[in-house]
Amino acid sequence: MGLLVYFHGWNSSAENYAQKDWLSSGASKRGYLLVLPDGMENTWAHEGSPSDARDELKFMDAVLQDVTARWDISPVRAVAGFSQGASMAWDLACYRGDDYSAFIPASGAFWEPLPDGCETPINLRHTHGTNDTVIPLQGRSIGDAQQGDVQLGMSILRQSNECSEEPDKTVSEGDCSCDVWESCASGNELRLCLHDGKHRLPDGYLDDALTWVEEVSPTP
Repeated sequence: MGLLVYFHGWNSSAENYAQKDWLSSGASKRGYLLVLPDGMENTWAHEGSPSDARDELKFMDAVLQDVTARWDISPVRAVAGFSQGASMAWDLACYRGDDYSAFIPASGAFWEPLPDGCETPINLRHTHGTNDTVIPLQGRSIGDAQQGDVQLGMSILRQSNECSEEPDKTVSEGDCSCDVWESCASGNELRLCLHDGKHRLPDGYLDDALTWVEEVSPTP
């Protein structure tokens, strides 16, 4: 079976997301084991976060080790997350990219300080609303912390993937218009999918994202 790791947003929890039928049923019907990590005190201590409650990378190393010891997981291994949970997915993509086949965050980004570069090329499809005011595309300050700019984050990934600056094409996927970098020297693919909504998931997000995951991931 495939693996779908989904990080909850700020001030939420794994328990809350376990009750979302679109997520649990959506993963199950496509043959994914859904894993819902739980942030400490309803937040995450990713790079740049105001929280330093836990080393999240070491935590996720332990989670993945436990999951793969218990279940027969295929090479199709996706990481998703919404809002601050998407920032966790971006961090995992940059620092643990080899552990997963694709990343499908939504409505989040790196936080500053932005990484100088990522450790390995990755497949990533990022979804974001152009009218998002909670995590705007250009980021915003939260106390002493600073959300990162999505476009700058994508440029870091393009550099790591050895992609051209300009996308190879732009395609429509549901409510989104997606810029696609598919001719990267690394052989990986990046997509930036924008919709005209606010801080939300567009209709059909999970199915569209998992369809892409299966296209770019190794054959089970």
